[in-house]
Amino acid sequence: MDFLLGLEIVDGPLVLGTLVIACVFVAVLLAARTTRWRLLRLLIAASGGALVAFAFTVVWNAVGAFDLYLPAGIVRRLMGTGAALGAVIACFWDPPLWRKVLAAVAIPVVALAGGIQVNSYFGLDRTVGALFGVTTGQTIDVGSVAKGEEPDREKKLYEWTPPAGMPAGGRRGSVEIPSSGFAARKAALYLPPAALVPEPPRLPLLVFMMGYPGTPDVTAMADFLDEFARQHHGLAPIVVVADQVGTKGDPTCADSIAHGPAESYILNDVVPWARHALNVFGDSAHTAIGGYSNGGACAFKFVATRPDLFSGLAAVSPEEFPGAESPGPALRDVFRGDQKAFDAAKPASILALHPGSYGHVTAVFTSGDQDPTFAPGVERAAKAAEAAGMHVAYRVVPGAGHVKGALEGGIRPVFDILYPALELSPPRIGR
Repeated sequence: MDFLLGLEIVDGPLVLGTLVIACVFVAVLLAARTTRWRLLRLLIAASGGALVAFAFTVVWNAVGAFDLYLPAGIVRRLMGTGAALGAVIACFWDPPLWRKVLAAVAIPVVALAGGIQVNSYFGLDRTVGALFGVTTGQTIDVGSVAKGEEPDREKKLYEWTPPAGMPAGGRRGSVEIPSSGFAARKAALYLPPAALVPEPPRLPLLVFMMGYPGTPDVTAMADFLDEFARQHHGLAPIVVVADQVGTKGDPTCADSIAHGPAESYILNDVVPWARHALNVFGDSAHTAIGGYSNGGACAFKFVATRPDLFSGLAAVSPEEFPGAESPGPALRDVFRGDQKAFDAAKPASILALHPGSYGHVTAVFTSGDQDPTFAPGVERAAKAAEAAGMHVAYRVVPGAGHVKGALEGGIRPVFDILYPALELSPPRIGR
């Protein structure tokens, strides 16, 4: 089961394999003696399927469903899938019986292949498990991972010399984090190469959160950090991708009766657990929090709420504030209709309550240049953080929308800036 849930559905053989199999099914069904009537039927059915898919995308974009714009690449994939399904359905009128049976089997095969192609374009759910909201990866026994002694503060972390035999890449898997009441799914964990040697150095901690809907998945982060670690003597933060969403819908990063203590889980369960169980520094100077989309909004709010815990913020294509994507349900379900409470829970409101508390925080905000829906809110959030005293960098990711390329493209500028801030590389001159 773990093997199936761990299958890659963004890159790799499954993406190409399902497409090839679907094409073979369609080719076999079409390869029959064709009369004028059959050709007309196939053309009408394929055109109809493509038009239905096109109309779906037009309506979707017009109403702004889920605040997710479907770009031309997705439209082409959906139209191709619709045309193939239409042609397959038209083959039900072809004799003999085996062709009808084959058409019935081909429908889910073609639909699956089309769905994987759409997901591959977006690149967000990287595994089968992530697609179904299941955290994949072998469970890591954190008790078996070596822990270093208290660091010599006369020597900077980036001056650490790796021993011979250090692994070329980090380790990734899942961990169960005890919760005091929130129904969280398993977290994902990344241990960089420097954490896997017999006498490892203490490392910075990054708590990261994914979007909604989404699954705690460390794949994109781990892939990039393996590359970055090779350039920095095996050094990278230990990353915990925690579940701020749970199983009952979007809790908007707040404690509520409807969804449980989502905020308390991250701040009072995840961070203390990580500092106790993992080989990380226990201070705010080496602790960062971040997230993508919904998770980025949560990270911004949590830094605003607890600046004593964090010195780094990585907001990758974040919502402007928790609940910004669906304010109606957030107001109704989480804040029970209390508009003042909803407004008070927004990061900008929280920042105003703690003047002078954020001068130690390095914050990175990113947005895609193809993301007209979220980008204005990201800019406003970055300006609010800067006005509160944070050291803010705002980076636009070329060619990225809110989903396609946003996470992978946003990670690099985040770590370009946070590496020196977390002592993983020498400080930048003129910071």
